[in-house]
Amino acid sequence: MTSIRPPSRTTETGRHSRPSGTGRTVAVLVLVALAALIPVLGPSPALHGTGEAEAPGTGGIALLRTVLFAALSVPLGELLVHRLARSLPGAPPDRPRSWSPYAAAAGFVAALGLASVVATGNLVPDSAAAVDVGGLYESRDGKLALLEVNGFLAAWLCAGSRRPGLQVWPLAAVIVADALRAHPTTEYSPLLGSALTLVHLTCAALWAGGLLYALRILRRWRGAEGAKAGPALLGLYARVAAVLLAALTATGVCSSLRRMPAGTIVDQLTDTAYGRVLLAKVLLVAAVAALALWARIRLGRAADPLTACSPARAEVVVLGVVVAVSGLLTALPVPIRW
Repeated sequence: MTSIRPPSRTTETGRHSRPSGTGRTVAVLVLVALAALIPVLGPSPALHGTGEAEAPGTGGIALLRTVLFAALSVPLGELLVHRLARSLPGAPPDRPRSWSPYAAAAGFVAALGLASVVATGNLVPDSAAAVDVGGLYESRDGKLALLEVNGFLAAWLCAGSRRPGLQVWPLAAVIVADALRAHPTTEYSPLLGSALTLVHLTCAALWAGGLLYALRILRRWRGAEGAKAGPALLGLYARVAAVLLAALTATGVCSSLRRMPAGTIVDQLTDTAYGRVLLAKVLLVAAVAALALWARIRLGRAADPLTACSPARAEVVVLGVVVAVSGLLTALPVPIRW
């Protein structure tokens, strides 16, 4: 008798075998680690040769702000895509598990760390005794830092409740507080700057978080039931993302021109740390826009519309790097003092 063994995975699929789940998990962890290194290692190279001094703890602050931005993106993106999915007739009711509680917890820790920096006079505390919690109530920045901490705590409670949609309100409060924090009252027309930052941060969070959750839903909808709903959801998100990208670009340009007037912007893009990181962010956003256009073209022309997921996954990765660069950008010295 001849023994019959099932063909091995390598023999059956050859060079075109798909990576295992473990391989994808390792790849994601490596990408997350690299994105975390950007704000930690970024300040020194960005400041090199500019004559600008690096503030104490810039790398740590940049990392905390990166976590805070990501913690905003995940739940807001889920809320957006949930709303889009409900508008699709015949869409499968199955949804992936929400990451909002974990994001809110991470945001709470990051906001708490940033509040401790504010409580020590914008210096990194060397011990718990150096943190003046009561002093937070005596300054504008301290009150805004406390609002962000409480906002993420409330968002975490809402995310675990029977009405997770309520978390949009504390998250909105966090965005407002961060927009006000970014523009002190000593700045020229601070309310205009805060309004631009508010729109910019909201659009960025919806774009990045929405695409991440849309791809998670498409992965869950594989099969006959989601054959039509998946591409429809991705197409609907693409139209919303186009509007978000337009608003993101407009507010980003206006904010940059407020801090770097047109007559000096070319020099400051290469001679200041803020300008260098801003230029890197612009190039990354341009790459993201190109990937989004590629996905949109494949969605409309390909025989299998779900092949658009490949450039969309790359878009998510680059958006993660953009979030890390944005966290670094907020920790660097502004090139113009008002």
